Amino acid sequence: MLAKEWLKKAYEVMNAIENTQMEAIQKAAKVMADTIEAGRWVHTFGCGHATLPIEEMYPRIGGFVGFHPIIELPLSFFTHIVGDMGVHQFVFLERVEGYGDQIMKGYNFDSRDCMWIFSHSGVNAVNIDVALKAKEKGMKLIVFGAQKAAEGRTTKHSCGKTMFELADIVVDSCAPGEDAAVPLKNHPDKIGPVSTIAFVTAVWMTITTVAEILADRGVKLYIHPSHNVGDPGAHDRLDEALKEYKKRIVGV
Repeated sequence: MLAKEWLKKAYEVMNAIENTQMEAIQKAAKVMADTIEAGRWVHTFGCGHATLPIEEMYPRIGGFVGFHPIIELPLSFFTHIVGDMGVHQFVFLERVEGYGDQIMKGYNFDSRDCMWIFSHSGVNAVNIDVALKAKEKGMKLIVFGAQKAAEGRTTKHSCGKTMFELADIVVDSCAPGEDAAVPLKNHPDKIGPVSTIAFVTAVWMTITTVAEILADRGVKLYIHPSHNVGDPGAHDRLDEALKEYKKRIVGV
C-alpha cells in the first residue's frame, strides 16, 4: 500500500532529524530563547508550502508569544492555482531578486532579534534577499531546509550563495531534494511530499526546547491555551497572551 509507503518515508525523515539534528536544534533554540527573553522577536519567513510551519507556531494552541510571522500573501496564497495569484505567478515571484528587500521594508528590526527562514531548496532569490537583509541588520540567521539534499545546487541570487551558506545555524530537514517520496507506477514523478511533516517536526522539537530553556531560566511564557476544553481560566490566559503580543508588536 502506498499509504504505508508514505508513512514509512515520513518516519524515516523524523527519525533522521532526531538522530542527526539535535545539536543544531539546541543551538537554534538557545539563540531564540535569548531573543525572547530580551523581549524581542524571532521573525519567521518562508514561501509557498514553507509558510505552513510558520502558521503552525503562533497563534497556535501550545505556542507562545515571541514568534513573529512574516508571510507575504502573493508568496503563500496560490490556492486559486490558475488565474489571479496562481501558481505561475508564485513560481516567478519567488525567483525575483529584490522582492525580499521590499518585504523587509515593511518592518522594524533590532539586532537582538533573529530571523528563522524555511527554505526546502535554499536557492530561491526572495528567501536569500530576506536572509541578507537580516544579517545586514545584525540578526542571527537560522535556516531550516533540506541542506544535504541541496548540495551542488546553484543559487538563483547574484550574491552567489545559497541559504545554507549564509546561515549562522542550519537545521537539516532531512527531506529528499525532490520532496515527493513515493514512486507511482506508469508515472515519471513521485507523489507524497514529506517536507511539511519534516518542517513541522523540527519546529516543535525546536520550540519545545526554547520553552524548556526559558522555563529553566524562570522566564514567564505567554502560552496560547486550549480554550475549548472547559478550563475557566483559559480565556483570561488567552487575553493575557494576546495583550503581550500586542505590546511587543508595537514598532515592528
